Amino acid sequence: MSNNALVKIDDIERNDERVQLVSFMLAGEEYGVEVLKVREIIRMVNITKMPNTPHYIEGIINLRGKVIPIISMRNRFGLCNTADSTQTRIMVMDVHGGLTGFIVDGVSEVIRIQSSEVQPPPNIVSGTVDQEFITGVFNHGDRMLIIMDTDRLFEGEAIAGLGTVAL
Repeated sequence: MSNNALVKIDDIERNDERVQLVSFMLAGEEYGVEVLKVREIIRMVNITKMPNTPHYIEGIINLRGKVIPIISMRNRFGLCNTADSTQTRIMVMDVHGGLTGFIVDGVSEVIRIQSSEVQPPPNIVSGTVDQEFITGVFNHGDRMLIIMDTDRLFEGEAIAGLGTVAL
């Protein structure tokens, strides 16, 4: 499996292949990540808090004998916190070669699209997600799906090696 971005806009004309995305909700917006990055989706569990970690790290969980760091996507993007609902999930994904859990408001579906349907991200992104995390945008019915690269979420930060660095 490659750590490269899901869809490289430069490659679209050369290779119009089918892309599968897992879509999830966050603050009323729909996002997507490459299906091969998602290892599993679990319901909310008790999270053990860790001292002296960035504000967006909720803590850690034990998932079948593996300690996995848990990131609040709302906190990572500077969104207001809300109480967990019955739809709140933890998406366990492969990030930089290790497993990391991401708390999202809900997981929607697996979407299959042609890579040629993905548009490049706009130069100015209105909202809360910085453009460096976005690999493209897809018009999904009457709403836009923002395609994210989870490996880019932590580039240039001390936590970039989440999967291999002890919290």
